Amino acid sequence: MACRARELTLGRTLRALSLENDLISITVVLDKGADIYRLIYKPKRMDVMWKAPWGMKEAARGFDSTGDSLTAWLEAYAGGWQVLFPNGGFANTYKGVELGYHGEASMKAWDCEILTDSTDSIEVKLALRLSRSPFSIERWMRLDAGSPILRIRERISNHAGELMDCMWSHHPAFGAPFLSERCVIDTDARILQSDDSYEGAANPLTLGAEYTWPRAGKLDLSTIPPPDQPRDLLGYLKNFESGWYSITNKALGFGIGFTWDADVFPYAWFWQELNSSPGFPFYKCSYVIAIEPASSIPGHGLSAVMESTGSHLSLQPGESRDIEMKVVFYESSAGVEHIDDAGNVRLK
Repeated sequence: MACRARELTLGRTLRALSLENDLISITVVLDKGADIYRLIYKPKRMDVMWKAPWGMKEAARGFDSTGDSLTAWLEAYAGGWQVLFPNGGFANTYKGVELGYHGEASMKAWDCEILTDSTDSIEVKLALRLSRSPFSIERWMRLDAGSPILRIRERISNHAGELMDCMWSHHPAFGAPFLSERCVIDTDARILQSDDSYEGAANPLTLGAEYTWPRAGKLDLSTIPPPDQPRDLLGYLKNFESGWYSITNKALGFGIGFTWDADVFPYAWFWQELNSSPGFPFYKCSYVIAIEPASSIPGHGLSAVMESTGSHLSLQPGESRDIEMKVVFYESSAGVEHIDDAGNVRLK
């Protein structure tokens, strides 16, 4: 089929955007953070994104129903893929205002403009001006006919008359039926650093330890446990050669890969919640992983990053920062050797 872009409504009230070509179908929730809620590889008729078992909330029916930003974020978390900006992790106070859990950008409604809508290609621009911080964030998304690649360009800009600090990351979460024990993770990261305070309900990692990817002692972190083997961990992939990873389901014969500019995002948060955590919100019934290209570590909020690692971004008045990412589907029953900056995949 030809490329197509159209606005639609999810549930009763949520503005959304559908983008598709002959290989890929994408649903973006404009009214909730411009989340990429569905990311479907058409030849396999499969959505690779995780879906929260509690479903999708709508603003008119209880969105932001608590003053606790962590609880509010998790209530509104329907799965899929978020952008976390200008904060990542716990709420903290910066320049006189609380930056909520995982940042304002993932909780706001975004504007949308369709720039190109032809049979050969589609391109859209999404944009948001934040309320609590003097930042804007813009995203351009493009699909071309016959191509298995989603091209994303994103820009943050500081509109203040003073220097502003921030964290910036992407949070794509993957779930069943794509995610299973038949999946293998490949990446050009050399090190996995375990979070120094995330104990988890079934965490096989030593807090604060560094491991040479993919080994953590006898454990091979490039493989995924089955649903009946609980795991709960948080770490950070780093020392990337160029910045890419892939997840291949060997049984299904396809996978998804990400590539990005490691100068802007030198890390990737590595989170697994595999039917492990008791109580709110997962109740031992969520089988999900996320590998999250990121500017900063650890995932404890901006103030903690500034105090511990200094890996935050600092933008001068009027300064902007750009990142390019490519998401590519491929067919393989073995895995990936390399993904280049253009999104070309070299299979094992």
